[in-house]
Amino acid sequence: MILNRKLPILLLIILAYLQYAFWYGKNNIFDYQQNLNTTAIMQVENEKLRLRNEQMFAEISDLYDGSDAIEERARSHLGMIKPDEHFYRIVIDSSSSPIN
Repeated sequence: MILNRKLPILLLIILAYLQYAFWYGKNNIFDYQQNLNTTAIMQVENEKLRLRNEQMFAEISDLYDGSDAIEERARSHLGMIKPDEHFYRIVIDSSSSPIN
């Protein structure tokens, strides 16, 4: 008879403790949601970095394999030209006003 009264009270106390731990304890539901959001943000950032790395590896591979990529970089970054080639640079005077 005493067990019949104490068992529901004991189960209710255990349920209250578990609910408190779920909502307010360490690693509660709010921490879980925050970790999910952080994980999603990091996955997006990692995908961007993965794409950047793939582009860099492709560029490195082009530089190792072909002379076209080396020539293109020499022309665009170093201003080099081939023999018997003419280079013209057009400089626009910034002090003159545009024509209306």
